[in-house]
Amino acid sequence: MQQDLATIDSDTAERIIHSINIPSCPAILTTLVREMRSDDPDFPRIGQLIGSDVGLAASVLKTVNSPFYGLSNKVASTKQALALLGLRTVSQLVTGLLLREAFPIADNRFMERFWDLSSNVALIAAHLASRLGNVNRDDAYTFGLFRDCGMPPLLMQFTDYSRVCATAQTQSERSMTAIEDEHFDINHAYVGNYLATSWHLSDTLCLAILHHHDHADPGGCAELPAASQQLIMLSMAAEHVLRTYRGEPATPEWQRWVTLALVQLSLSEDEFAGLGEEAHQLLARD
Repeated sequence: MQQDLATIDSDTAERIIHSINIPSCPAILTTLVREMRSDDPDFPRIGQLIGSDVGLAASVLKTVNSPFYGLSNKVASTKQALALLGLRTVSQLVTGLLLREAFPIADNRFMERFWDLSSNVALIAAHLASRLGNVNRDDAYTFGLFRDCGMPPLLMQFTDYSRVCATAQTQSERSMTAIEDEHFDINHAYVGNYLATSWHLSDTLCLAILHHHDHADPGGCAELPAASQQLIMLSMAAEHVLRTYRGEPATPEWQRWVTLALVQLSLSEDEFAGLGEEAHQLLARD
């Protein structure tokens, strides 16, 4: 498989990684992961742990009570959220919220666009996954949030990153990661994988983050696990749905890989159009 990552010198990449301010895994997340891997998770302790962080607990309840989850009754506590949604769903929700805390907007236009895209792609990807039934909804949501999580650290490290990023997103022949490699000797997929791995995300998610721009040919993702391939294609489809909702043109990447994406998601063009309309209605209600 051809990979843009092959252009990265590993020693150089490691040196850059250690010079970048990549947020360490929050203690609360480490505890959640430990409980998730336990044979007998302590649900009351987990609920108390999340509830002890007032801001985090409020964000969890706000998200759980949003139209996205479509609950018939409002959830009033983190313990109730755990009971209704399960430990896996709540843990991934908390992971995404902690990521946002790690990279605040701080009146930065790049970060505003980053979070707007990431949060909406996550929501749409999760909706599409729930309708398809062959992709885990929680993984789709988490991948949507973390797919480009390597961008904020690079923005803080390199003064011209936003300019290079904007230029790279318009290129039709070269991938964004190849252009980043050329300018910075590292790319956001590599950095994102490093962050996701240190934050205990699953191998499926970490591989998808690392390779989400590796489409050098129609079989460019063939060596990845099927679950990782599907997450990559689902997030591309979700971003396209968002762009059509906003009246924006398709990205060069989607134009190149729409056929492959629909094949891997087992969707016809008409079926995808119908799911896109459903997602548009979800966006309009939110």
